[in-house]
Amino acid sequence: MIRALVTATTAFAALAGLAVLLGTGSWRWAMRVLLDLLTAAGLLRLAGTQGWTDLAAAAAIVLLRRLLWAALTAGGPGAPGGPEQHPPSRPRTRPSGAG
Repeated sequence: MIRALVTATTAFAALAGLAVLLGTGSWRWAMRVLLDLLTAAGLLRLAGTQGWTDLAAAAAIVLLRRLLWAALTAGGPGAPGGPEQHPPSRPRTRPSGAG
């Protein structure tokens, strides 16, 4: 049962990553979705079996996700949360006639 759930989650991760890529055009956000869902699949796999090898595999997935996301967010202007993600705020002006 767990094995089928892990396989389904892994397949869903690929489809969701592709959907985000096509929908937003941002490969960084698509990678984030893919890595998050692969992390979920790894943790589900860990729930099914409790060997040291499975624990090491889940830890490796989490570490890889964190390292990749750190590298992606350090990418400069195209990084999520960068300048194009948040437009500059405009200074407030007083309405005419107020005074």
